Amino acid sequence: MLVPGETGWEIWSGSSATGFTLLSTAPTARAGEITGLPSGDVILLFPVRALTALPLKVNTEDASLFPELAAMHAERQGLRPDPMAGQLTDQFVVAKDGENSTLLSVVLRTPGDGEMPARTPKEFDLSARAVPYQGDSLVLWREFGRWVFAVSVGGKLAYCQATGIEGPAPDGAVVREMRLALIQMSLQGLDCRAERVVVYDSAQPPVGALETAFGIPVQIFPKPAPVLPDPRSHLLPDDVRAARKHAQRRRQMIAAAALVGIAYLGTLGWFGYDYWMKDRKVSQLRAEAGKVAPQRMAYQQHVAKWDELESVVDLGKSPVELLYRVVSSIPSSGGGAGGVRLKSADIDGNEIKVVGQAPQPGPVKQFDLALHKSDQLSAFTWENQEPAQTNKGWDFVFTGRTAQAGTQRR
Repeated sequence: MLVPGETGWEIWSGSSATGFTLLSTAPTARAGEITGLPSGDVILLFPVRALTALPLKVNTEDASLFPELAAMHAERQGLRPDPMAGQLTDQFVVAKDGENSTLLSVVLRTPGDGEMPARTPKEFDLSARAVPYQGDSLVLWREFGRWVFAVSVGGKLAYCQATGIEGPAPDGAVVREMRLALIQMSLQGLDCRAERVVVYDSAQPPVGALETAFGIPVQIFPKPAPVLPDPRSHLLPDDVRAARKHAQRRRQMIAAAALVGIAYLGTLGWFGYDYWMKDRKVSQLRAEAGKVAPQRMAYQQHVAKWDELESVVDLGKSPVELLYRVVSSIPSSGGGAGGVRLKSADIDGNEIKVVGQAPQPGPVKQFDLALHKSDQLSAFTWENQEPAQTNKGWDFVFTGRTAQAGTQRR
């Protein structure tokens, strides 16, 4: 089993019955550079950074409908795997409640050059599914120097995410990404009330930021041996390298047969062979040209879909993050400044429009001033209407736009 470790790939040997034992650690994050693989079947566990986790609730227990429902959910999030890169999606049942099911859908990024080991693996799975979980937990560990975290519900993986943070200990930036992930899960009706926070790290790092953020004790252990995921995944990325080797062997066999024919037929055979080779080359070039066209179109569509994810990847444009910053600017209830209530918010990353109400005009003015002075919303220019008095209080509409939004409007 090839497992992404704290600093490089780890090679483990064993079975589900006997457990796994660490054989060696390769000082590289590229699976194609691993050497010394022992004989036998190989299972590759993709790192958390290679996938996107999409938890969802569905109103059915019929497992045959899960792939279609998960695909629809992924498309709504702007994710569509490359159809020419093999089986890059899978779904795992987290919990069932009557006719409702909670699923974890995963979308695997197409492996690039050097991201597959020299020997083609027999199976593929996810590193986050090989970590042992207990109850409702938040679990953190490092993969290739960066912190990753997972959320378990009832001892089953419900969500996982890789961060870009490489510090020796999980700090406030890691906590921030964890809290945002929990908020996004709760917005989908997937509340996780963690009973414990577990950090798997051999260096025993300080965890004060985690204890302060979640208010529960944090347990620190060396990362345990991986467990064989159950049920096994259906992930099967296309091994382009194996296809190329097969094609190369086929061309070598054809060339060898042609040489025998040339030796037997002499000069006449040589001219016939030369004509055949040229004709075959033309046919190959035409076939390859026909294949490249749909691949190029699929790649362009893939890149466009990733560009649509900017509002999720860039925290400065994330609707959840921007709403959090707007709500943080509401004046506190002390000193008679409270009472501001938001009724609706329309956020697309470049424009924020909030509609709200307050019992008095004073809190609205204070909220208006706080938005203009907020460092977290400095990219937005606010055009705030004067509050209008109604039977229920004072209604207001505040609109903030970035410079990019202004350019698009013109």
